[in-house]
Amino acid sequence: MRINLITRVLRSQRGLRYRYGEFRGLLQPGRYWFFSRLWSRDRDHVDIVDTLLTRFDASRLDVMLENAGLRAELEVVDLPDSERAVVWRQDRVWAVLGPGRHAFWRSPYRLRIERFNIADFWLNLPAADLEAVAALPSVSRWLSAIDVAEHERALLLRNGKLVETLGPGRYLYWSGAGKVIVRTVDQRDQQADVAGQEIMTRDKVTLRLNALLQYRVIDAERAATSVADYSQALYREAQLALRAAVGARSLDDLLADKDAIGGEVRAALAERAQAIGVEVRSVGVKDIILPGDMKAILNRVIEAEKQAQANLIQRREETAAARSQANTAKLLQDNPQLARLRELELLQEILRGSNATFVFGNADVLEQMRGLTTTARPRA
Repeated sequence: MRINLITRVLRSQRGLRYRYGEFRGLLQPGRYWFFSRLWSRDRDHVDIVDTLLTRFDASRLDVMLENAGLRAELEVVDLPDSERAVVWRQDRVWAVLGPGRHAFWRSPYRLRIERFNIADFWLNLPAADLEAVAALPSVSRWLSAIDVAEHERALLLRNGKLVETLGPGRYLYWSGAGKVIVRTVDQRDQQADVAGQEIMTRDKVTLRLNALLQYRVIDAERAATSVADYSQALYREAQLALRAAVGARSLDDLLADKDAIGGEVRAALAERAQAIGVEVRSVGVKDIILPGDMKAILNRVIEAEKQAQANLIQRREETAAARSQANTAKLLQDNPQLARLRELELLQEILRGSNATFVFGNADVLEQMRGLTTTARPRA
């Protein structure tokens, strides 16, 4: 009777022996010979599996696990619908398991398996392990991630009920743990243009006014749950407050002090904004747009005012000049010597640049010069 070498199983392998398609036993590493009458290629075969793959996949796993030898070689995890598991291989995150029966080779790697109930919702692991789990290729099948930035807060609603408000960080929760909605709220300073409102002033002038509203969320939970859209709610309140502030003023008052409008609107918004979890930082009027006819009237008024101011300044200067001349004349009348000096200065101005030659006698020189200036013509 012949003895035939059927197969060789390496140290990192196991052999699965089948007869007529039924699993009959596990072959450990080594060489295997069978008598020819005990082995037939028509009815017997051996599948070689690699234990380095860690996971043992077989279509008839439940039946095969009835074999004690195979069962001793495998780490088996049975997960109901309400549980999930995380597998560490050599102390590194390796896989996330969903419901069902899973089998893993106990060697050559060291395994650790931790089970979780999805009713607990969160995957509670250290931050480094969470990052490793989130990086697994197939993790999205069993886990969902929430990333909250430094300037944000996230409201977690589970089955329509607010469960928790999350600060900055990364969070992983089990999929299938209910209907989950995440609302993110930005807590940085935000701006809104309150634009294009047509408002009538106290003196019945219709104008369009644009304002700038600056605000930030101080209570994320209240902002997300008290109103459908806190930004739109604040915008509408700002429109009403702006309309009330402008309607209580005449056009002249409005143009004279635009900043007062912003302060009044901010004060009016404060209570309502706090009720929806928002703080109004500032309100400023950007533009006041008047109708064409009113703009022409205002331009004429401004032009008349400026002309009147110019006339007043001109009259004031003329009066000052006349007063100065009168004072000078009085001073010269009271001081003959000063008058003589003034005459000489004027004569110097008249004769500047002239080449004329004058000869004076023994008479009064000043009188002679006066006569010369009235009769003489200087030569170039």
